[in-house]
Amino acid sequence: MSEENSSRSIAAVERAMDVLLLFGRSGRADLGVTEIAQELHITKAVVHRILTALRNRDLVLADPVTRRYALGPAAISLGRAYLARTDLRTMAAPELRRLAAQCGETATLSIRRGDTRLYVDQVVPQQELRIEVALGIPYPLHAGSSSKVVLAFMPEHEIEEYLSRHELEPITDRTVTDPAKLRKELTAIRRRGYATSTGEREGGSVSAAAPVLGHDGHVVAALSVAGPQSRFKPRMAECVPLLMAAAERISAEFGHRPGTG
Repeated sequence: MSEENSSRSIAAVERAMDVLLLFGRSGRADLGVTEIAQELHITKAVVHRILTALRNRDLVLADPVTRRYALGPAAISLGRAYLARTDLRTMAAPELRRLAAQCGETATLSIRRGDTRLYVDQVVPQQELRIEVALGIPYPLHAGSSSKVVLAFMPEHEIEEYLSRHELEPITDRTVTDPAKLRKELTAIRRRGYATSTGEREGGSVSAAAPVLGHDGHVVAALSVAGPQSRFKPRMAECVPLLMAAAERISAEFGHRPGTG
């Protein structure tokens, strides 16, 4: 291969990486060809070629109705591989184990990815009836305690931008779909420091979640305890202080101090 051809190949790879990275930093669940072209200052024809190549490797998916693109399962696998090596999971692991043992229920760790939230770790109790979650699958930010606690502790303008971009689609018949009602609940979550959910994302389950905060007061992750409604709901009040203490200890590892956010 000539030096000129080699340079062109490298440039093409770099443009493809720029497109892929744009999905990760945009904060939007999906992107259109025109948006990508404008933000990266490349032609729509080039964007189409790149997206076709990324689709062939399952790095992006296309919605046939809206003709918009979102990260695909191969990209999620890459993210999981990265997350397996991050300090967050290492820091949180002892607290997840302790929380699951203290409460006798499933303890989970979640992070935000754009306009979604995904589980990155869990500790499941040795109970015949128990809650287990799927790691690496994106969920909306308005349904479930982990999602709501992430949304509640985002900056106010980001909350409003999220609500303006998304219809609050119901996942179960308990999901909050009224923006005014959700805003009121988010205010209450920030005030008391934790969120709860009864069947909002998964029927028959109850959960509580607390934020893990960074040194600047911004939400880093969500720590949650979840169990079957019949067993965990009567005990949730005694587990919430344990949950909040665990989240505060992880937050301290990130340099957060009370009063900084």
